[in-house]
Order: sequence, then structure tokens, then C-alpha cells
Amino acid sequence: MNNSETKQMMSQYRDAIESYLEGVFPENSEDATVRAARYSLMVGGKRIRPALMLMVADMLGAEREFIMPFAAALEMIHTYSLIHDDLPCMDNDELRRGMPTCHIRYGEATALLAGDLLLNSAYEILLEQAITHGSYAALAGRFMAKSAGGVGMIGGQSLDISSFSGSVTLERLEEIQRKKTGALLTAAILTPFYASDNHHSNKELCVALTDYASHLGLSFQIKDDILDVESSPEVLGKSIGKDAACDKATFVTVCGIESSQKRLSEEYDAAYNALNSIKNLGFDNELLLSFTDYLRGRTN
Repeated sequence: MNNSETKQMMSQYRDAIESYLEGVFPENSEDATVRAARYSLMVGGKRIRPALMLMVADMLGAEREFIMPFAAALEMIHTYSLIHDDLPCMDNDELRRGMPTCHIRYGEATALLAGDLLLNSAYEILLEQAITHGSYAALAGRFMAKSAGGVGMIGGQSLDISSFSGSVTLERLEEIQRKKTGALLTAAILTPFYASDNHHSNKELCVALTDYASHLGLSFQIKDDILDVESSPEVLGKSIGKDAACDKATFVTVCGIESSQKRLSEEYDAAYNALNSIKNLGFDNELLLSFTDYLRGRTN
């Protein structure tokens, strides 16, 4: 695909996801917590994680109607994590996706509850999928829950809040980011595999998808760290430079900008190699190739 076709593809996935998300919370609720949760969920965003999940599902031949609730739940988990990350007790950010953060718009207490509501509602969706579709859906839901929990995103965030650039090794930083950022991207890639009774026993495919997820997750975080130095709030839609100002450990603060750029290129090369392995197993990897190109060229 050329760049124009890739952008059109991403727009189509984003539209499908947002159409589903529109029905999660009522538009004009009297409950401030519901309004805050809907605001954060629908205020914008690239929908990278659910789009990636749908692409993998399409590659594996899964039905869109079956996989969409998983994709929506993943975006809800991601959004709750952003609400909590932005709170004054965490990153204390006032701008997210080019708009006021949830606690700036609705207050800290309501923002905290809105994050809780998004997470709980996501698990309600996953449980409904397990009840309706059985064991493979349950396995997929459990994998998503673990990816978001103490061995995944929350565990990475816990390590991150006490990690400063002068005291963190590169190995430790990679561990943090594989959990904090990489875990939900891994969930996006592997959930359709675990949910599929057609491919569940294909161990080679599982290895190749896991390899792709690992390198894509690290490349995503390294790119974010570089953009935090080289971009602007207007382009990113959020504050920049706060990690360096607070001496937080990032790939740029630990390794420097040139080494980070070199590592970024290496991680993308490894991701492309994993996609070649997937193709060699008989799967059409064109969507994922175009998606990886899209992430590599992103400016926000």
C-alpha cells in the first residue's frame, strides 16, 4: 500500500471502532462519572490498539462481529490508563489528545471514578464474550486482563514511577516499557490468536506474532520518547519534555538521541522480519506491513 492507501485503511478501521464505542456510554447521562468516561473515550485518538487487533483478526479470518468487543474493551482499558496517568498524583498533565485532560474538565475525583468505570466496563464486555462464546473467548479475555494487570501495564507503570534516568539500566528500562507500553500492544496482536479455534494450536504462528509484538512495542515507545524531545504540544496533542525535566528514565535520557534513533531502526527491522515469518506460514501480512510503516512514519 502507498501512504494514501494506508491512511484510508486506518481511517476505515478507526470509523468502525468509534461506531462501536459510541454505544458504550449514553451521550447525555445525568451521571458526571459516565459523562467523564465518555468524554475521555470519544474525545479523539488514533485507535492504534483496537485497529491493530482488527487487522490481526482480519488476517486470521476471524469474524468482525466477534472480535470488535475485544477491540473496544482494549481501547477502554487504554483510555482508563491515560486518565489515571494524567492525574496530579501521577504525571500531572493538563492536555491529552489536544483537549483538556479528564481531571481538568471534570475534577480529580470524577476523573478517578471515570477511569474505574472504563476498566470495569471493559471487563464486563470481556466476561459477556466468555459467557456467549465459550472457552476460547475466555482465554482471550484472560490474556487481555493479564496484559493490563500486575505482570503487564500496571506492573510497568509501578516500575516507571520510581525510575529515574541516572539509576536505570537499559535492561531495566526495556523491562519497564515492555510492560507499560508493550503489554497492551501485545494484547492487540495475540488476543485474536487466542480467541480463534482455527489457529490456536499453531505454535509457529504464536511465536511469530509474539516476536512481532515485542519489537513493535519497543519501537512504539522509543518513537514516543524521541517525539517527546523533537516534536511540539501542537503536533503531539499533549505536553512535551516533562520526562526529561523530571529526570524520568526514557530511551533518550538513558541512551541519548542518536543511540535511540539507531535502536528504533533496529526494532523496526526486527518487526519486519517477524512479519516475513508470518507470511512464510501462509498468512497475508500486507495489512500489518502497512500498519508498521504507518507507525514508523507517525509524527504524533
